[in-house]
Amino acid sequence: MTGPVERRAARVLLLDDAGRILLQQCCDPAAPTAGSWWNTTGGGVDEGESACEAAARELHEETGLLVAPADVGEVVHRRVTEFSFGGADYRQREDYFLLRTAPFLAAPTAPSELELVAVLGTRWWSREELRATRERVYPEELVEVLDRLGA
Repeated sequence: MTGPVERRAARVLLLDDAGRILLQQCCDPAAPTAGSWWNTTGGGVDEGESACEAAARELHEETGLLVAPADVGEVVHRRVTEFSFGGADYRQREDYFLLRTAPFLAAPTAPSELELVAVLGTRWWSREELRATRERVYPEELVEVLDRLGA
């Protein structure tokens, strides 16, 4: 019996001048009845890549925002999560970075074939909207993390 796929990920808490956070709406094409959810930008850390390099790369690929890896700063939150996606089970270690920017219209620059069907769009969310929503948002502790960071 094999366990879940072990994966490292780098994610970005991308905040605009008003303190809103940019989230992606996603779905699992392998589980169409599971609905959608919202999550932070980011993704897997490639072999030989640091977490801050992966965060900067993923941010550019998913939103069009180009930043240097040093600009993403230090890790501000970590978590380990387990989930199923695309018919596989994952155990993912996530490093989160905090980055502030002026608001902009996110436009992916290098979506993979999977992202073309799994990412439904992006939206800037206020903390009040996050507290009030009944939609699924990941990480589940996002509002608490933003509160802790004073973001």
